[in-house]
Amino acid sequence: MRFDIITLFPELFAPFLASGVTRRAYASGQVDVRLWNPRDHAEGNYRRVDDRPFGGGPGMVMMAEPLLRCLAAIRVERAEPEEGRAPLVLFSPIGASLNHTAVERWSASAGAVLLCGRYEGIDQRFIDAHVDVQMSLGDFVLSGGEIAAMALLDAVARLQPGVLNDEGSHQLDSFNPALDGLLDCPHYTRPEVWAGQQVPAPLMSGHHAQIERWRRDQRLTITARHRPDLIDAARQAGRLAPADEAVLAKLA
Repeated sequence: MRFDIITLFPELFAPFLASGVTRRAYASGQVDVRLWNPRDHAEGNYRRVDDRPFGGGPGMVMMAEPLLRCLAAIRVERAEPEEGRAPLVLFSPIGASLNHTAVERWSASAGAVLLCGRYEGIDQRFIDAHVDVQMSLGDFVLSGGEIAAMALLDAVARLQPGVLNDEGSHQLDSFNPALDGLLDCPHYTRPEVWAGQQVPAPLMSGHHAQIERWRRDQRLTITARHRPDLIDAARQAGRLAPADEAVLAKLA
């Protein structure tokens, strides 16, 4: 899959793409990332990409024309048919919040063009004419879309085959359908006793069924306490067994 990123700060991505376990996805080309600076497509000696907003107000607004030229260059290089072209994604507060279901969908796609806004925003005429999807990380505002783009890339990259050391590791992540959409359970490692606290006995038992029951109970407990909405969703989807309901009943 290929992600083309439109950003005024391409240098922010260099350490991200070369660090951590997900770098395997970028180095191998499983997730092909290409950076495009709209300033390279602006006119004049100053390569201006922003201007003052009509109607007044603080800040500057990214201009439509440099973005259009940048997008056109991406379309030419991708050489995609009109009906199958990659969607243009804008990171914006009005977009739907990114979640695990969306990440899985993007991880199985051919990629996208990611537009990282800056300043007070982007000329609405460009958004109306060319943006296909708007996406948000949550109800807060960032200085630009670069961090949001990195979040999407990281989430998508770790789902690619061979990227994680353990092929099935991501299936035990919070929100994964393999866990019925619940939060993950606590994890422990050596030493067996640390700061006066013992590793829970079921994890030391060697009894696989007992271990899995403990983990399931912990997932249910943690999710009920911190994200009861996920419990409701699992219940409505028929994912909770009678034993699960018994655990939840004790918490009520």
